[in-house]
Amino acid sequence: MDIKNVTVAGGGVLGSQIALQTAYKGFDVTVWLRSEDSIARAKPKFERFAGIYTQTLEAMKTDKTAYARGLADSPDLEPAALDALKGNVAAAMESLRFTTDYDEAFGDADLVIEAVAEDPEQKIAFYTELAKHLPEKTIVVTNSSTLLPSQFAEHTGRPEKYLALHFANTIWRNNTGEVMGHPGTSEEAYRAVVDFAAAIGMVPLELHKEQPGYILNSMLVPFLNSAEMLWAKDVADPETIDKTWVLATGAPYGPFRILDVVGLETAYNIGIMNPKAHEEGTVENIIATRLKEMIDRGETGINAGKGFYDYTQG
Repeated sequence: MDIKNVTVAGGGVLGSQIALQTAYKGFDVTVWLRSEDSIARAKPKFERFAGIYTQTLEAMKTDKTAYARGLADSPDLEPAALDALKGNVAAAMESLRFTTDYDEAFGDADLVIEAVAEDPEQKIAFYTELAKHLPEKTIVVTNSSTLLPSQFAEHTGRPEKYLALHFANTIWRNNTGEVMGHPGTSEEAYRAVVDFAAAIGMVPLELHKEQPGYILNSMLVPFLNSAEMLWAKDVADPETIDKTWVLATGAPYGPFRILDVVGLETAYNIGIMNPKAHEEGTVENIIATRLKEMIDRGETGINAGKGFYDYTQG
């Protein structure tokens, strides 16, 4: 199954990374967003990530530790080859198309990557409308962090061509592509998505059955929840919790720095799916309330310039 035209639905933290990475690897990419305001909010994210791509490739000329697996096949490329890859970044940015129109976005798509909000109702509404505009050939994948493809397969109108392809944040460096079908996914569609993941510089990680949170988030989400619990119970502040983890394990980031990268809106949307988050006085409710307060102040994470940490100071 030949994939050339790719549409990414959503321009958030991961949607923008997925679209840029796919264009960087030479695919024709359209980004669908709900409104012109959404497009205006998304474009600065693309510019930021394109700058990171270019800076990383430049740094690789003199520093092998700067190597990003999703950007280059080897850490030993010559400067001329790295300059050529920097040209690919510029070409990718030039080629990206943005639209709010369903027919324009999806009418000739070989692959649709859904990266809309982690909210079942929003996803169902999106899939229900999407199904009216897709050609028969199109495979649809979800980048949902925690939800199962079987929850939405029938709403797509093509359950045999629907599955999950989950990316980690900073996909140009942490280049994992978790591929997870549901019981009705065809082998042909599954293999096509595995091949696509490899073609955009990811390492395909094949799951044999559905698992909420896949492999990565089955481990990551409980870790982040534990940190949020310590914060909600006022055991320690986020900086101290992060410092504890970094010093004790040698990890580059603590959980609250990771939450800033993931985006607090995503963390909030995942959290409020827990019924306890709606029970006043529970730890889950305190976490959700505090996250919502930060979101309402515009402190949604690194892309906003501020989350648990301030990123505007250089």
